[in-house]
Amino acid sequence: MTSESPTSLPISQRDPESQPWWLGAVIYQIYPRSFADSNGDGVGDLPGITAHLDHVASLGVDAIWLSPFFTSPMRDFGYDVSDYCDVDPIFGTLADFDALIEKAHRLGLRVIIDQVYAHTSDQHPWFVSSRNEPQGEHGDWYLWHDPKPEGSPPSNWQSVFGGPAWTWDARRRQYYCHNFLKEQPQLNGHNPAVQQALLDVARFWLERGVDGFRLDALNFLMQDKGLRDNPPQPPSHQPRTRPFDYQRRLYNQGHRDIPKFIGKISALMAQYGAFTVAEIGGEDALREMKLYTKGETRLNTSYGFDFLYAEALTPAVIAAAASQWPDTAGTGWPSWAFENHDAPRAISRWLPREADDEMRRRFAGMKMLLLLCLRGNIFLYQGEELGLTQVDIPFEDLQDPEAIANWPLTLSRDGARTPMPWSAKGMHGGFSTFKPWLPLGEDHGALAVDAQDKDPASLLTLTRTLLAFRKTHPALRWGAVRFREVEESLLLFERRFGEEKLLCLFNLGPEEIAWPASLPVLAEPLSSVGGAGQGTLPGYSGCVLRG
Repeated sequence: MTSESPTSLPISQRDPESQPWWLGAVIYQIYPRSFADSNGDGVGDLPGITAHLDHVASLGVDAIWLSPFFTSPMRDFGYDVSDYCDVDPIFGTLADFDALIEKAHRLGLRVIIDQVYAHTSDQHPWFVSSRNEPQGEHGDWYLWHDPKPEGSPPSNWQSVFGGPAWTWDARRRQYYCHNFLKEQPQLNGHNPAVQQALLDVARFWLERGVDGFRLDALNFLMQDKGLRDNPPQPPSHQPRTRPFDYQRRLYNQGHRDIPKFIGKISALMAQYGAFTVAEIGGEDALREMKLYTKGETRLNTSYGFDFLYAEALTPAVIAAAASQWPDTAGTGWPSWAFENHDAPRAISRWLPREADDEMRRRFAGMKMLLLLCLRGNIFLYQGEELGLTQVDIPFEDLQDPEAIANWPLTLSRDGARTPMPWSAKGMHGGFSTFKPWLPLGEDHGALAVDAQDKDPASLLTLTRTLLAFRKTHPALRWGAVRFREVEESLLLFERRFGEEKLLCLFNLGPEEIAWPASLPVLAEPLSSVGGAGQGTLPGYSGCVLRG
């Protein structure tokens, strides 16, 4: 290793002792409503999470990410915050949160929580004040504007959830902007007082022991001050399910001043040694992700959507996404997920409906090894270690406001938010003693934690093994990546850190394929799933070889 400044070097050339904890970390996402219910009301809560942290720690992950648990009317299930600095009673109390932090840290788990800076609930005191007192302290904390002369909204911007991104308010006789639900008014991120208030919120949680933040929809924080109309998207053969999809979102997201506020966030995080990951979506996401994570004074990483909505898992999709983040000094560090609370379960998305249990088992194992071999931070979504499938929620049971508004064109997010099955034979899968807020999947009981916990052939056992394997190999945590073969089903790439070089070989298709001629047939795999190794590549299999 060289004696140059660590940050002036590519990550793969830095001293392992200088690497921060979060670099190459595996982070487990917990959706509080659906993880574990401790008080029998059918909704998960903070004490339920605390009671099951031993399971999370047993996986070998580095941290947990908690989706919102703040005080909220729950119009968008916590992403409409009415008090940033308190716990909604449905989830517990601040004391419950403190107990969760204490146990997590005792188990060696860092805690990351969501921060929703682009919008609040319309019941937040800031918005109530802004609506009722236009000349008051909070009068310009939100994006308000007069109508056009004929009474129409100030711009043509459309909401993600459908319909105009403007709602008329008779009290102020103005429109307010909302890029999501009308109950989620847009904060005026340009306002220095708003920025300071958000930084104060972050400091509140850092003082309680939080180790970092996932910043929700960060590129929606500021809008064009001139409220210019978005231009139309060019013609496309792809079906468009929302008015939002008909526009190029040039003026209601991705404002050029957002990085200035990111610098303030970064400075605060540095005081606490805290970690930041941004959620960045949209057609300009890659440029914004790199901009927001460039250098040492911005965010640590950004959460990629490349796989969350991909229709198929192919070598070309993997190579295209990973190659966008080269191992060069100054280039940001990526984060990857195959599943989360907003995207359909990957097994159901990437396998045909007629796939049998054996095919799902093999695919789940291959998918897990592949994810853990990628260069970047890895996010696992609760139940992914069990191989949970997407649940088909009938319309009458839907909770997701986006799916209800766009029925039947938008796939419900509820199908990936169903309760975590803890017990194969327990009431409601061991999640609750009361009817859960969403139904459990019919096949999820057989995949429950207690059904897999002691089974050496289960995906849960395999996940623990593979996570331990990743931790013991610097090339997988921090190494550069180079793709060597990208074919219809065959994927071969190498990971290199210092003197360690690993070859990651996968068959992403259902049929056996030929072993690559460039690799020795008798090489003994360091790790293998699906029977891959020593000249054999069955369908949905993979292995890691010493290079």
